[in-house]
Amino acid sequence: MFLNRVLATAAAAVIASVPVAMPALAQQSPQARTEYAPTMLVLDASGSMLAADPSGGTKMDAAKNAVRNFVTAAPGNAKVGLSAYGTGTGNSDAEKAAGCQDVQILHPAETIDKPGLTAATDQIVPRGYTPIGASLRAAAAALPQEGPRSIVLVSDGLDTCAPPDPCDVARELSAQGNEIVMHAIGFGVDDASRAQLTCIAQSTGGTYTDAADGAALEQVLPRVSAVALRSYAPVGLPITGASGYREAPVAEPGQYLDVIGQKKPQYYAVDVPDGANAYFSGTVSFPRGDRTNASTSNNRLDLQVYGAEGQDCHSRESELATRSVDGVALTVSSAWRGAAEADSGNTGTDNCRGGGHYYFALEWAHVSDGAPGQLPIELNIGVEPAVTDPGPAADPQPVEFSAPTTPVVPVVGGGSFNVATDLPGAGRYTDTVQRGEFVFYRVKVDWGQGLAYRVRFGSSAEEGSEYTSNIATTLYNPYRAELESDTTSYAGTERVLPANDAALATVPIRYLNREERGKVADQAVAGWHYIAVKLSPTIHSTRTVAPVPIELEVAVTGAPEPGPQYAQGDAAGEGTFGEKAKQVAAGDSAEQAGETSDSGISPLVWVAVAGAVVVAVAAFAGALLLARRRRH
Repeated sequence: MFLNRVLATAAAAVIASVPVAMPALAQQSPQARTEYAPTMLVLDASGSMLAADPSGGTKMDAAKNAVRNFVTAAPGNAKVGLSAYGTGTGNSDAEKAAGCQDVQILHPAETIDKPGLTAATDQIVPRGYTPIGASLRAAAAALPQEGPRSIVLVSDGLDTCAPPDPCDVARELSAQGNEIVMHAIGFGVDDASRAQLTCIAQSTGGTYTDAADGAALEQVLPRVSAVALRSYAPVGLPITGASGYREAPVAEPGQYLDVIGQKKPQYYAVDVPDGANAYFSGTVSFPRGDRTNASTSNNRLDLQVYGAEGQDCHSRESELATRSVDGVALTVSSAWRGAAEADSGNTGTDNCRGGGHYYFALEWAHVSDGAPGQLPIELNIGVEPAVTDPGPAADPQPVEFSAPTTPVVPVVGGGSFNVATDLPGAGRYTDTVQRGEFVFYRVKVDWGQGLAYRVRFGSSAEEGSEYTSNIATTLYNPYRAELESDTTSYAGTERVLPANDAALATVPIRYLNREERGKVADQAVAGWHYIAVKLSPTIHSTRTVAPVPIELEVAVTGAPEPGPQYAQGDAAGEGTFGEKAKQVAAGDSAEQAGETSDSGISPLVWVAVAGAVVVAVAAFAGALLLARRRRH
């Protein structure tokens, strides 16, 4: 993508990358407490909601069901409030003056109170007018007055009380610099209502979605809300790195969370048995900031490996992120095979061979002006057992891409690696990406299989050079090493990435690929592979523009193979590389591991909600506006 990987004085053993796939997620530390963009649901309770719904009952019945399912599936720390209009008066001419002020805040946008929100929803009685403009102002006033906030409006018709015109209200809030994004859902609306609701959404950079009936609304409402709230939220078991290797905490395979300061190496120890392979990665999400000097806002993470007695193993990895103020999430990773190397009899190198303690030193080595003094950092640590049979020979040829012809499936990408949305194999998947977002998806790739995909950015409501953004996509392996990427400029007309090839593609995933040169060596671990899609802010960062529809065309090629045999038995290999090693963060329900909730929406949609729009909604946003392809 725009991350430049530098491998300096790396031993040949490091080039062969074989770490753990899918490390365990553990409890969040207090300093990594997930933040959410406070969100107000604004529900139409005007008299027209008493009309029959095509799927049965009244429109109001269907809307209540949608909200109940929304509340049930929402993550426990989400900040969600509820308001409604039209409940306090009838809709006679004599009641219009009062009815057009009839907006009720039924529940504040605080940490979600599921019983309270459900009870408030149940008590709504539709009766009166449709003061959409007034309801938007009231919802904005009920939200915090700074930081990112969201409003999700469900309406079945036009505002019947203007002025204020609801589209004008949306423009006012946007012009005042408020970080409020409004999403509108048209519940069985006509063309005029659809146009008004679309204007509200587009004026704030939000989305408009149609719901023809109650059944559709139950599906749409959680997806729209997930888009409003997704971002990068770091998670992990608390750990504190040491300033030197002697004091380094010993970490078992899993995911950890620490705080990293500027230009101060932090050491962590990992026990690696004889013949095993280890990996270590660190991910930092940089907050969005003033983009005036974005072109010089560059940050770099360095990762170095040390052996017994602090011996320098001459393995150094570096990752540089440009335009970090756009919300870049920067990952540096290292695979270490020293424990699989036999002693040579040379005291100068044997401290970096065979089993034992190895030390990984992370440093925020290059710091941009105005960067925070410290930031949370996710650490992923893994140990892969020795093998007795590595399986089939390496295959360095990328798989061929065959465009899927299956029906399109709507999905909501997650805001981080941790909550990347599952794509169940080959298919076509659609999402909506806002300017400044970077979203994650993941695809399971078994031994012997390969992954190929492309991303189509659809036409936007605005076109022209003033709406130019950078678009990019990146493919990562299970331990977050970048395999392929492509990027180009987008000015509102359809673009496809990669721009000059049929698809971004892996080779067939085989254990012995690690003995090959270049990026093929990184394609030696089966398991979840990550697809990231980025749409940067426009050149004019203060301009509010519409979100962009995207379509991912994904192909998984080849029949699964048995894979390598491990010295500790098959169970050890499966536990290291497969889903058995993945646990959702403490406090999340079992549903978030991939089951489907009663609403019919995968709870992975709600895992994707777990973050604040402000911190990393533009994660990995880059500044490159000319098409280029990373060379390997």
